[in-house]
Amino acid sequence: MEFYGIRFVGLNPENGRKLLLTVALVVVVMVVRWLLRAITRALVRGNTKLWRGRFWTHQGISVVSALILVIGIISIWFDNPARLGTFVGLVTAGIAFALQKVITSLAGYFVILRGNTFSVGDRIVMGDVRGDVVALGFMQTTIMEMGQPPAVQSDDPAMWVHSRQFTGRIVTISNSEIFDKPVYNYSREFPYIWDEIKIPITYDADRARAESILLHAVNRHTLNRNKLGEGPVEELHKKYQVDPIDLDPTVYYRLTDNWLELTVRFIAPDHGTRRIKDRISREVIAAFDEANIQIASGTYAIVQLPPIEIGRFPQLTVTTHNNSDKDGESEKNSKAQEAPNESKREQTARTIHRPS
Repeated sequence: MEFYGIRFVGLNPENGRKLLLTVALVVVVMVVRWLLRAITRALVRGNTKLWRGRFWTHQGISVVSALILVIGIISIWFDNPARLGTFVGLVTAGIAFALQKVITSLAGYFVILRGNTFSVGDRIVMGDVRGDVVALGFMQTTIMEMGQPPAVQSDDPAMWVHSRQFTGRIVTISNSEIFDKPVYNYSREFPYIWDEIKIPITYDADRARAESILLHAVNRHTLNRNKLGEGPVEELHKKYQVDPIDLDPTVYYRLTDNWLELTVRFIAPDHGTRRIKDRISREVIAAFDEANIQIASGTYAIVQLPPIEIGRFPQLTVTTHNNSDKDGESEKNSKAQEAPNESKREQTARTIHRPS
């Protein structure tokens, strides 16, 4: 192909036809992909129970579209198998060297899908980021970040929200993180977590009454074996051969030097734990006040005082010594001179204040 006498390398009618076919293929696949995703969104709009189904449908559409594009472009441009083998070898070597992170992220995407590591809506910890998964792409995972409980505030990065509640930040993480660090999932087959509340009381308090108050409050606001039912427990046992035995709230004692620490352990949903603990704390405080149970705090008791002796200091006598007799004589002369001056000032004052 020539343009103003310039011959462009590689541009000929055959390549032009292939280029037009490639553009047409890309346009058709992208339009079909957009239509299918729009139909899926319309079908599940307003139904939160189908959000996970929409997510997996979108992932399937994206994967199929990518495969069609790759196979179609290869079929258009490489009709000779020998040329295709040489090209694939060169491209694979170059990509493996230059795009290591991209390839690892893409591999992480398929591992996430195939291994059921997490899904949209799951609450996870991935790559030092805690939160709910809001999107999953070929290269990155998007998470709505949440805060950290006080027990893990020293972790990096530290949070200003001291509980498992959203901070308002959207964090994107490379999918390759699943190969470097573990992924913690709060919401997988068993969307519940165990949590604890620790309350110290004095040793002379009514321990049985305090334990009863804690169990009553926790049973009102959290879950137990009866409220959970057999479905979640059977699912957990069926997949992982795990049978959680402490599904009912329990109070544990721990002896310390200053107080008796009561720890109530309970099970709660993976979302909304802070509100549950707030309601429990309010109810426990009110019941403790009625039962006259004091919450212990760090105090120091003085059990023995050192001996103290009280006595009188000896009287001190201060004497002043003159350096010379001349100093004494000069002092007397100055006093003698001041006396007539004082008498004159008194006479003047009486004259001024005499009535007319």
